[in-house]
Amino acid sequence: MALSPTARVRAAFAAAPRHRFLPADLVGHAQLDTPLPIGHGATNSQPSTVATMLELLDPQPGDLVLDVGAGSGWTTALLAHLVGDDGHVIGVELVPELVQTALPRLTRHSNATMQVASPEVLGLPERAPFDRILVSAMPDELPQSLVDQLADGGRMVIPVDGLMLVVDRCGGEVEVHRAPGRYRFVPLL
Repeated sequence: MALSPTARVRAAFAAAPRHRFLPADLVGHAQLDTPLPIGHGATNSQPSTVATMLELLDPQPGDLVLDVGAGSGWTTALLAHLVGDDGHVIGVELVPELVQTALPRLTRHSNATMQVASPEVLGLPERAPFDRILVSAMPDELPQSLVDQLADGGRMVIPVDGLMLVVDRCGGEVEVHRAPGRYRFVPLL
């Protein structure tokens, strides 16, 4: 019997616990359902928000996933668990110091990589198309350049101007749905 998206996300949380991706002085706060600062103006996102985003994204085994604003690498590791050994996750992060800190934390996940994002380019168009794109920073409007990186049948989850959007591409058509709630994230630069 296949696991529900919620059960799959719970299993990912158990396989990649948040405390492994926090600065040493915040490890004791890993169970708090709040964003935690990881330096350079970035945060390790609130666990309930991460769970909601992953359930909405619904990554499948074998998917190629882009994790935009990967920060501590936690969501990259969670996604790596969800896509399994046949899938691959690429995290991109603008702050080189965060990438340097995250890379050793990702060594348990052979199907995940992380790299410094180019400040002039949103996402990773040279590796597109992606089956799934998770964005953990907030733009004011939906970036077409990321929509263009979705594969046919692909899905993106992205906070835009306080709303959580689910973007699905089917052929030449793009459908955008709003998930319930309001959200706050660091700005997508």
